[in-house]
Amino acid sequence: MSNEQTTQRIEKLERLRNQGIQVYPEKFSINYELHEASMLNDGTFGVRVAGRITSIRNFSKLSFITLSNIQGTLQLLLKKEEIGEESFNQFHHFLDIGDFIGAEGRMYTTKTNEKTLRLESYVFLGKALRTLPEKWHGINNVELRYRQRYLDLIMTKDTQNRLLVRTKMVRAIRRFFEDQDFLEVETPVLQHTSSGAIAKPFSTYHNSLNTELNLRIAPETYLKRLIVGGFTKVFEIAKCFRNEGISPQHLQEFTMVEGYAAYWNYEDTMELMREMILYVLEQTFNTTIITMQGQTIDFSLEWEIVSFRDLILKDTGIDIDLFPDVKDLYQETKRKNINLEYSDISSLGRGNFIDLLYKKMCRPQLVKPTFLVKHPIDLSPLARANDDNPTLTDRFQLVVNGAEIINAYSELVDPIEQRRRLEAQALLKNNGDLEAMEMDEDYLIAMEYGMPPVSGWGFGIERLLMVLTDCDTIKDCVLFPLTKKL
Repeated sequence: MSNEQTTQRIEKLERLRNQGIQVYPEKFSINYELHEASMLNDGTFGVRVAGRITSIRNFSKLSFITLSNIQGTLQLLLKKEEIGEESFNQFHHFLDIGDFIGAEGRMYTTKTNEKTLRLESYVFLGKALRTLPEKWHGINNVELRYRQRYLDLIMTKDTQNRLLVRTKMVRAIRRFFEDQDFLEVETPVLQHTSSGAIAKPFSTYHNSLNTELNLRIAPETYLKRLIVGGFTKVFEIAKCFRNEGISPQHLQEFTMVEGYAAYWNYEDTMELMREMILYVLEQTFNTTIITMQGQTIDFSLEWEIVSFRDLILKDTGIDIDLFPDVKDLYQETKRKNINLEYSDISSLGRGNFIDLLYKKMCRPQLVKPTFLVKHPIDLSPLARANDDNPTLTDRFQLVVNGAEIINAYSELVDPIEQRRRLEAQALLKNNGDLEAMEMDEDYLIAMEYGMPPVSGWGFGIERLLMVLTDCDTIKDCVLFPLTKKL
């Protein structure tokens, strides 16, 4: 804090203190938020607001001041003849853009039709020792925006709007599931095994227990333990952690919403998820029509349902059913000149290979809401096999704008079959597939006590927000994304 402007601000702070002014007062009672005051009728008096000064326009005997917070702004009029010469001069000698004030006055509308609070008094509420950026949109250093998100929130309207939408969206999701009689629960973040998804975990160490632990990659197996324990409809808004590479669509720390309903199948869940998306759109945006990549999409219209095999066949000309061996499938992609750009492709099992093929060749083309169904069983170690074709699972993914936003199954409840599949996954892991699932003996024991038919679903808050706000990068959908340590 050695620059000249900061030094000047500290000097102003000391001069205020010397005048007996409390520079960091305990509180200030408001009766309106800034955005509420901006909607009041002219003549409303006794209006008390507080906020950060984000602009000052000075004229000879008056000033227009803008106060801001995350939800809105309000213009104030500071007039020498109305507030008194001492207060007027004190403002101009000691206050800067970035400082906080509390203000009281009455509302009027300016000639330019802007709702404005005519100040009768103001109170100093805090000094900013650093100068705010003048035009934040002019700064090209994206990492700085993430590293100092608080500045981004002060200065960037898009960031303010998107992250307020996130809050509204989470509130709507929670309300939707509670209205459907789901019970919200919490399950452990620190786990002995990283089960519940195919992903590489973060590992950590517990000193007192002298044991290696993982940060959870999904809450799935603990939520299913609750179904064993007698819960019938549960959901969790869960922080999850996956030790994956950096990409515009992935975060290492993210928020997942996951839930289970006993006695349901995946088609029941498909209905529920459609209802949820429509409810969230109405509650968050007051519409079911969203513009993405220049296309206007009405989510209230019918959603397409397409199988994994048909989608890959349409986009690549490869019928995956004809290639039960992953090596043959790999050779076929090479014959078709499809480069999957994966560093250690020979280590992948058939399921992960097919998933890579789909993500590279098919998923980017899916813009309108599409239910993708009939996933190969080796891609879904925890999903129930289809009764008519046991090589496929009773599963769906909702894909919108080239991104998977919901994943759901009819769950596997047969403990013997589950053990067999986890053993196959463990073998893949031993052979170098870092994303294959671990053996989870504790979960298998829980299953052996008996599980009813159950369907489950999961989706990431950030991914959903990214898609619904047509955002290019998922880092813009979280308040404080992970950045490299300076």
